Amino acid sequence: MRFRIVAAALAGAVAQIVVSNLPAHAQQAVPDRPWMDKALDAEQRSALILAKMTRDEKLTLVFGYFATDFPPKQFKAPEGGRNGSAGYIPGIPRLGIPPQWQADAGIGVASQGGAPRKRERTGLPSGLGTAATWNPAMAFKAGAMIGEEARASGFNVLLSGSVNLMREPRNGRNFEYGGEDPLLAGTMVGAHTAGVQSNGIISTVKHFAINDQETDRNAGNSVIDPVAARMSDLLAFQFAMERSDPGSVMCAYNRVNGIFSCEHPWLLTQVLRKDWGFKGFVMSDWGGVHSTAPAIAAGLDQQSGYPFDQREYLGADLRQALEKGDVSAQALDQMVSRILYAMFRHGLFDNPVTEAPYDLPPALLAKSAQTTRMDAEEALVLLKNEGAVLPLSPAVRRVVVIGGHADKGVLSGGGASSVYPKGGNAVPGIKPTYWPGPVVYYPSSPLEALRKEMPNATFEFVDGTDPVAAAVAARTADVAIVFVTQWAGESFDVSLTLADNQDSLIAAVADANPKTAVVLESGGPVLTSWANKVGAIVAAWYPGTSGGEAIANVLTGKVNPSGHLPATFPRSLDQLPKPSAPNKGDTVYGEGAAVGYKWFDRNKHDPAFPFGHGLSYTSFGYSGLTARPDADGISATFVVRNTGKRRGMDVAQVYVAGEGWEAPKRLGAYHKVDLAPGKSQRVTVAIDPRLLATFDGASNSWKIAAGTYQVMLGTSSREILGTVPVTLSARELPVGWRPAK
Repeated sequence: MRFRIVAAALAGAVAQIVVSNLPAHAQQAVPDRPWMDKALDAEQRSALILAKMTRDEKLTLVFGYFATDFPPKQFKAPEGGRNGSAGYIPGIPRLGIPPQWQADAGIGVASQGGAPRKRERTGLPSGLGTAATWNPAMAFKAGAMIGEEARASGFNVLLSGSVNLMREPRNGRNFEYGGEDPLLAGTMVGAHTAGVQSNGIISTVKHFAINDQETDRNAGNSVIDPVAARMSDLLAFQFAMERSDPGSVMCAYNRVNGIFSCEHPWLLTQVLRKDWGFKGFVMSDWGGVHSTAPAIAAGLDQQSGYPFDQREYLGADLRQALEKGDVSAQALDQMVSRILYAMFRHGLFDNPVTEAPYDLPPALLAKSAQTTRMDAEEALVLLKNEGAVLPLSPAVRRVVVIGGHADKGVLSGGGASSVYPKGGNAVPGIKPTYWPGPVVYYPSSPLEALRKEMPNATFEFVDGTDPVAAAVAARTADVAIVFVTQWAGESFDVSLTLADNQDSLIAAVADANPKTAVVLESGGPVLTSWANKVGAIVAAWYPGTSGGEAIANVLTGKVNPSGHLPATFPRSLDQLPKPSAPNKGDTVYGEGAAVGYKWFDRNKHDPAFPFGHGLSYTSFGYSGLTARPDADGISATFVVRNTGKRRGMDVAQVYVAGEGWEAPKRLGAYHKVDLAPGKSQRVTVAIDPRLLATFDGASNSWKIAAGTYQVMLGTSSREILGTVPVTLSARELPVGWRPAK
């Protein structure tokens, strides 16, 4: 008891010192609630309100509930939560602390599968699809769209911002993430997260960290050299956080080098807080907590989504730990102050969420539909286009559309991020119909959209279950378009071979008609043994609730494709660092920082389609590459010209090579241009010095070696158009270095 009294007195004294040092106007502006003075910063406001909180009130903020009834654990959602949503942290009305209403996830406002009534909302393309735009401005706009719908739906925390690198292309959640390169993933997810938070709500960055497969996801152990992690997975998180200032970071399910992510002192305290200076709070993934005192000591601030954990570790167990002195009052205060800081920092106090309608205004949904369509159009990657198959000519009179339920809609991914669309599931009943399902097709039919764009053509639909029948229909068509699908979702990993005999379907149709185009709706890369047989291939990913229109616009040429691959398509499993399927227990990442294209480059593998690859209906020329050292890293300048006959966008990619690196080259910068025919643009990009360095574990710093570096300009990791040398002096950067704003 004496310990508790002393600790409480100390906490109160610290808060009083902070209060007494505040400006006079802040102490007097709102006498009963001085923390509502907007002239104060988030830390000052947090200290003021913390000083007024009881222990019970503090404990309220560190323990969260699932907001949907969960019969398997005889759990009834608490009153006050948004029914059918992911999470709820009760507020404290006495002090004006609002509840935290938490919603999944990265592509839109999701409803839980067990909810009796679903919120019908707009679904963006998959996170991997948005990454394929290589356009941070689009990512921000997309994030802002779902953030606006989240706020309008009554949520002030969106569990968005998934940045894990694609080490394992069979990972069932790759569709939520940002691809295989730390710069691309970090900058795109960072822009998306900033867009969400532009609505005055908190967004997370997740799943921290090295969370690269779903097999054995609750206990699997990611084994990786810490230095390699700094230059790959953790660098992606670092980039994302610098660009978004997230209110929260969500720790992952998996272990890292033997320790659970949600009780990992190196990850949560050393890296996240000491090295990167993160001031927000760490929330657990739903079911990711395994202890009380060790998790708190490591840096966990909030247990989320009970009853998915075995115990109320930060609830009843924490109360007992405080009574026994196993957890100090100061530790609880620190946890609460981080949560309050994020709530003040991101507007939850000053611009509170109030209403929680199930139905959104039609005007808002119409605006969102336009945003998700534009995102999907930029996300589509034209992988191959030979024989003038695409864009579909106005002279085409007979088109056969085959497979993929293209007469009904477009596929979406499963699990926590699944969004229920306006109009419901276009193809209900596909198993699994419960977790991680249901399998949802958004009611945006590519077939109907094509009919609208090509009124003079005749269309026939064949479901594709019989390759022979599909080939017969294709033989007399001007063009055959085969839609193939790969469903992926949370809690399971996938095969890179298309299911349900779809490879044979493509081959049969291509043999019958050389003008065959394949539209691939998938969670990530797949094996394309049939690529040489078909005229055109479009990677559509999961294209969102306006995906059918986006696909039709690209196939007909109404929109010029401009997506580029955020991940390598391998030719075979033998090309992967780990050809065998994801396993339980230890997963050893022996490739270190050589993720994706870096592994392919280092081992001289020839991929089916390389990282960064993407074609257009026009052509571009690149010239005038120069590069020089600047105050931070390297500045590269070049000219891009549209040398074709159509307006289009292209992604200029700058790679760098140095001695002693994990791979021959790294992506150093990129820039998307939009040019009319004959027009050119002079582009200058800055290469972050951390992408010129190696991480030194002994000194905990980034070190750039003196020497000559090669700066390469290209349109993919394998299509390099020019190279210039740059000489750099030796330099050391602190672990938390970041570019000036």
